[in-house]
Amino acid sequence: MDMDSASSVVLQALTQATSQDTAVLKPAEEQLRQWETQPGFYSVLLNIFNNHMLDVNVRWLAVLYFKNGIDRYWRRVAPHALSEEEKTSLRAGLITNFNEPVNQIATQIAVLIAKVARLDCPRQWPELIPILLESVKGQDGLQQHRALLTFYHVTKTLASKRLAQDRRLFQDLASGIYSFACSLWSHHTDCFLQQIYARDEAAALSSLERTLLSLKVLRKLTVHGFQEPQQNMEVMGFLNAVFERLKQFLECCRQVGSDSTCREKLEKTIILYTKVLLDFLEYHPCAFIPLIQRSLEFAVTYVFTPAGEGVTFERFIVQCMNLIKMIVKNDAYKPAKNIDDSKPESLEAHKIKTAFFTHPTLTEIGRRLVSHYFLLTEEELAMWEEDPESFAVEETGGDSWKYSLRPCTEVLFLDIFHNYSQTLTPVLLDMVQNLQGPTNVEDSVQLLMKDAVYNAVGLAAYELFDNVDFDQWFKNQLLGELQVSHHRYKLIRRRVIWLIGQWISVKFKSDLRPLLYEVILSLMQDPDLVVRIETATTLKLTVDDFEFRTEQFLPYLESIFGLLFQLLQQVTECDTKMQVLHVISCVIERVGIQIRPYVGCLVQYLPLLWKQSEEHNMLRCAILTTLIQLVQGLGAESKNLYPFLLPVIQLSTDVSQPPHVYLLEDGLELWLVTLENSPAITPELLRIFQNMSALLELSSENLRTCFHIVNGYIYLSATEFLQNYAESLCRSFCDLLKDITNEGQVQVLKVVEIALKVSPMLGAHMFQPLLPAVFRGIVDGERYPVVMSTYLGIMGRVLLQNSSFFSSLLSQMASECNQEMDQLLGNVIEMWVDRMDNITQPERRKLSSLALLSLLPSDNSVIQDKFCGIVNICVEALHDVMTEDPETGTFKDCMLMSHFEEPKLSDDEEPPTEQDKRKKLGFLILH
Repeated sequence: MDMDSASSVVLQALTQATSQDTAVLKPAEEQLRQWETQPGFYSVLLNIFNNHMLDVNVRWLAVLYFKNGIDRYWRRVAPHALSEEEKTSLRAGLITNFNEPVNQIATQIAVLIAKVARLDCPRQWPELIPILLESVKGQDGLQQHRALLTFYHVTKTLASKRLAQDRRLFQDLASGIYSFACSLWSHHTDCFLQQIYARDEAAALSSLERTLLSLKVLRKLTVHGFQEPQQNMEVMGFLNAVFERLKQFLECCRQVGSDSTCREKLEKTIILYTKVLLDFLEYHPCAFIPLIQRSLEFAVTYVFTPAGEGVTFERFIVQCMNLIKMIVKNDAYKPAKNIDDSKPESLEAHKIKTAFFTHPTLTEIGRRLVSHYFLLTEEELAMWEEDPESFAVEETGGDSWKYSLRPCTEVLFLDIFHNYSQTLTPVLLDMVQNLQGPTNVEDSVQLLMKDAVYNAVGLAAYELFDNVDFDQWFKNQLLGELQVSHHRYKLIRRRVIWLIGQWISVKFKSDLRPLLYEVILSLMQDPDLVVRIETATTLKLTVDDFEFRTEQFLPYLESIFGLLFQLLQQVTECDTKMQVLHVISCVIERVGIQIRPYVGCLVQYLPLLWKQSEEHNMLRCAILTTLIQLVQGLGAESKNLYPFLLPVIQLSTDVSQPPHVYLLEDGLELWLVTLENSPAITPELLRIFQNMSALLELSSENLRTCFHIVNGYIYLSATEFLQNYAESLCRSFCDLLKDITNEGQVQVLKVVEIALKVSPMLGAHMFQPLLPAVFRGIVDGERYPVVMSTYLGIMGRVLLQNSSFFSSLLSQMASECNQEMDQLLGNVIEMWVDRMDNITQPERRKLSSLALLSLLPSDNSVIQDKFCGIVNICVEALHDVMTEDPETGTFKDCMLMSHFEEPKLSDDEEPPTEQDKRKKLGFLILH
């Protein structure tokens, strides 16, 4: 591409590609795509985005095309790779000057330089770092900033490389430039502090930006640039200086106030300082040991003493808490159970921690966490009133709180309580004791304090197991709290029912459950929505618990289930509906068929909810889970749901529909349980199987469920199903068997075996293309025992129940193998007898014995020669299946059933599904 003529046409195409008119935009994008592989194209782009006179949008687009080209064509081995000559020219052009006036474009240029550096620095681009360092030293403010920005992105990219050789190169780089990076950071920091104290905010903001960039560079060099950083005095000096700088910057926060233009960037810099400490602790825990004492003193002072008042902010407190937490629970700082096996550095760290966490310090931390950080804030209380659903969801772990103060505080409390429970348990119990009895509803401070203390008792439930008689507390104190109906006491009602949920699996007597169900029934009618949602969550924990007894719950089932359904209708947020649906699903799962009289309203409502949730796939997943439990609970009666159920399955398992990405797994599970509980096939249920071919092609982790679905259709209506789908299913199986694990092969073969078992003639005919491979596997002596066992099971079915088909198969295989039929039959029998031990299931052993016995009436000499071997394995199989009748003392076949009878079920046992009955009936007929 000639440079002069090319520049104008590329510039024109880029200009058109920024158009909002698709008629102009699309052809331009296509033209640019074609030029991507043309020599000289990226040189033209470089000239365009370096020309500050051109339109900003055009230059921005040129940078993006250049950046994408690096990913695709910079490597030597890439198709249409750039020539070495052009790359040399481009590298030189990228670092000719650092004077980009537009911040966003400057950042993108820095990123693309870093991308090239990742591939070429230092071998093909040794001059990059020296030029960057020289430019950073310059007096021109813009050039200095842009060079520093590029320096950061290059350092960040090189630090991210993980191959041993690349890490060594980065360590060499770090050792060479660390002193310069430290002095650069120190210089800009001092400049900022001088300017901020002089109240020159404009200059201070500029210096702060440079401080931030140089600190980002130092963070990468410090954390990733040294194998043993504790041996480097400059590294440890910098880390120690971090604490002083943090104090200075926190004081600056106090000075500038919350409205200052510097405030946001100041807080960002403070957080970056804490990230330096946290990263270093994560990557170099042993090197961090000299910093443990100072880190704990710093964090505890600012978070748990008045020193932090007026200067700290939420994210800084979160970072300090994370620092304490990482030190407390770091495995490298814990001595081994046998003290003699401990490493010296572990003992040293443990000694420092023990000396710091004295009884007074722990007591203050514990009390402060509960009495200050656990208190609901004004903002949270306002949210409770104005948007109760959002409050309830966030309190139970909503995504928006993932990095907020409350969950961080609770995790720190748990970690400290776990490690220092002997000290903190009396502290917490004392706080509980001080709050005994109902609290005055007019005393908002005490109400909030009780909420916080009960929160702590719930979080520490497992740690307090031996110290709290929860059953007595429940009866003597908590029940009374729940009966206070005043509007302001909703804080305590909601917290107490949450607290019970935390203790239900820790220590809660079974005979108190009915009393708890009465409480739940009452609170599900509480006027406050948050209380009702929290009660539903505790109900889920209760029915999920190991100690749950259905008979205790049944007297309350109708009322509680009705109230759950009302709650599901009342809430409007997607997340809350999901939460309530999970509770409903759990209840249905635990009570099983007992739910049948009470699900009418839910069954009528779910189609409407499904339609309303068209844009909310996660809510639809919750509906699918509920439907799975509903179908299992309703059993054969679930056929009444088919007008709604079958289209839902159809959509969820159709891989051509975008929602399948979210719905497929649950949709397949619903499909399976629908088949298992179906009393009879319907045309609509049969039609859904059209989705299966595409699902089998996916070969995903859901393949096993797909095989179970196929088996379900065979048990349900083998003739109709095989006549409609066996041909396409056989093609899919043939494709699968070309590239599948042994376990997958067994799953495919089991489908064939079940088809032969349920419909011997039709099954053999429909799956005939698969049988030669099975025959060859037996003759060749398949090495994998489970596969061989399945081969013999299939061939046993064919031989015993369709002997004429076996004869034609034997003739076909003899012709293919160029052998006499008798010789091939002899080989098969010999291998069968020899590998009988591969068959572990008694049913299959009996089947193989009967199949081989069916050959004995023949006067074929080959069969007569194998007589002893056949009889021997048959006697062994007979021993396997015969048991002594204790009443008569005679022996009988344990697999023989003379009539079909419904089994007697215990209270804890689920009744058999329709498919279970079909299997048992088939077993009776076949045996």
